[in-house]
Amino acid sequence: MTSETLPQNSGSTLFPLVLSIVAAAATGVLWAYANPIQLVPGVIQWRIFAFLPPLVGILLGWKSGFICGYLGTIVWSLLAGTFIPAHSLIVDGIMVGLTGLVPGLMFNPATTKFDQGALMRIAAVCLVVGLVMVTAVSASLAFLGIFPFWWAVLYLGLSDIVPMLIGTPLLVIPAIRILAAAHPQGFKRF
Repeated sequence: MTSETLPQNSGSTLFPLVLSIVAAAATGVLWAYANPIQLVPGVIQWRIFAFLPPLVGILLGWKSGFICGYLGTIVWSLLAGTFIPAHSLIVDGIMVGLTGLVPGLMFNPATTKFDQGALMRIAAVCLVVGLVMVTAVSASLAFLGIFPFWWAVLYLGLSDIVPMLIGTPLLVIPAIRILAAAHPQGFKRF
């Protein structure tokens, strides 16, 4: 397995900030319109792009990962017609934001050697943070009387955790290579 690193410099954080906002918008749009596999028709789709917040967090920094997850959730819920102010802005937004924040705190491309072990650790972190997110979001949905708790845990777990477990470790090395080629001088993570 190759080990890739991404150089960092002390420059501006404008690039990762802007890219995290663009990634958040793309995440929301992809979650709303590019999830063809229905787990519960019309209600829960298999979010094949659930890996975007953790991937953005690892590549661009923990704040960027949080922005991607939080704003992506808001964009998705508005586009999908599922926006519930207390749930979307507080529980769902924050918990999905944490799926980008935690991996971004734990893995820095400038200091992490992305070998087989690191990829397994990324998958383990995605599993743990995914379980926490799904539990909190399911509790919120149950509290609001929208879905029964265990029903939500099952389907949201399949919807979000599986793509994070597969997509994040699979795409981190190619994404680092792309960023390193585009920014050979590096950039400051945000």
